[in-house]
Amino acid sequence: MSARPFIVAIDGPAGAGKSTTARAVAEALGFAYLDSGALYRCVALAALDSGACPDDDAAVGALAGSLEIRQTCDGRFLVDGRDVTDRIRTPEVSQAASRVSACPSVRRVLVDVQRAAVLPAGTVAEGRDIGTVIFPDADLKVFLDAEPTERARRRTSELAAKASSAETIARVGQEMAERDRRDSTRAVAPLARAADALVMDTTLLEFEDVVARIVGEVQKRRRGQK
Repeated sequence: MSARPFIVAIDGPAGAGKSTTARAVAEALGFAYLDSGALYRCVALAALDSGACPDDDAAVGALAGSLEIRQTCDGRFLVDGRDVTDRIRTPEVSQAASRVSACPSVRRVLVDVQRAAVLPAGTVAEGRDIGTVIFPDADLKVFLDAEPTERARRRTSELAAKASSAETIARVGQEMAERDRRDSTRAVAPLARAADALVMDTTLLEFEDVVARIVGEVQKRRRGQK
């Protein structure tokens, strides 16, 4: 019997560096990369485009079930064949995604999508409930965090690089704080640290050091499995 795929689950609040870290770790290890948050963003964008209320569980759940959402090998996101990679990263979609993610029917649809995305070579998945709900038996769970001001600074820099209008750190910080509050207090699969997660505060850490530590931990655990 072949060993099951090695799964790395990376959770944390917005701006903690989950996406860039998970992508780099996956590349270093030759694993697949799963951006679970982008799946919810795709549903949120579809809801906004269709005029559906992001809080309407029945309507948004039915919408999620009707969509074909695909992440390409180069990290692009397609919804029903349309590339929405850039559109799902706007502040408006971020806030709607937080509301959509609280809908139980949407979570039921996307749980199956996420679990089906695991590849034999191994997978690095990131989000807010990866280690607690989606992959509670993940081989390595990591919870990334950083000081709120630093997280807001990072997100502001990211938005400024992609948009023509600059976002202020204060405004982004307020939006992120509201999203963190909503994600942490929702009834279904709230943002939380898994009890057995490796907790890393990245405020003062270099990006390369964060990636190296996680890659090293994966290599150590894989050696222990042999």
